[in-house]
Amino acid sequence: MNIDYRVSGSDIILRQPDLKLDDVLDTGQAFRWNKIGEGRYFGYCLDTPLDITESNGEFIFKDTDEETFLKVWSPYFDLERDYSSLRKIYSGDSALKSACEFSSGVRLLRQDGWEALVSFIFSSNNNITRIKGIVARLFEHYGHFPTPDELAVETEESLGYLRSGFRAKYVLDAAKKISGGEIDLKAVEKLPYGEAKETLMKIKGVGPKVADCVLLSGFAKTEAFPVDVWMKRVLEEYYPDGFPENLYETRGIAQLYLFNYIRKARTE
Repeated sequence: MNIDYRVSGSDIILRQPDLKLDDVLDTGQAFRWNKIGEGRYFGYCLDTPLDITESNGEFIFKDTDEETFLKVWSPYFDLERDYSSLRKIYSGDSALKSACEFSSGVRLLRQDGWEALVSFIFSSNNNITRIKGIVARLFEHYGHFPTPDELAVETEESLGYLRSGFRAKYVLDAAKKISGGEIDLKAVEKLPYGEAKETLMKIKGVGPKVADCVLLSGFAKTEAFPVDVWMKRVLEEYYPDGFPENLYETRGIAQLYLFNYIRKARTE
């Protein structure tokens, strides 16, 4: 799929009909974005910052060179996937059709696997505001997003400044298993979905839901289908006999539409 963009001075201007910042940057899929104005967000992918504004169907990637746009932000916003075609496929299902109509700008944010793992471990029994605060404090402390090696030498006490509670020991376990070679995230990326999930669940505190969140957002394994209280409600109400098998390969993306729909449209 061709990406419709142009270079304008020090900015990149993108035209993308299947993207709305409010649908992707403020819905619990990633925790490193803050809204700083109408249609404007500031955030990071690992250590790469971005000031992005949505205006009249265009997206302004401020102070972004073409190489960074193509190498970092195009894959991050999943720009080469045809979401219009996906929504047509989903329209054969009544619940998904409503969900897609409600939030047509939803798409998968393809984050770094390590960043996603740390972020979603912190998300366990937590709310979006607190998760953002924890991740921000971690970044500020190091001046960058710490590597597994850097975190592996920390202790629960030394991470006290995060105010992350019981989650600190789980992040430390993840860092030590990855730093020590017990878990190879590059290998996880290449594993089939089921094996990749089993591997991540070797980390303390990583259950099925967190593993699926990490595999979907951090490794773009679109078979992953995170189920929290909201998605349990979706499954009970719309899919008592199970989620449609013909949508298995992209059910993780379908979940993003349904999650946004049940949390917002159905509660407004």
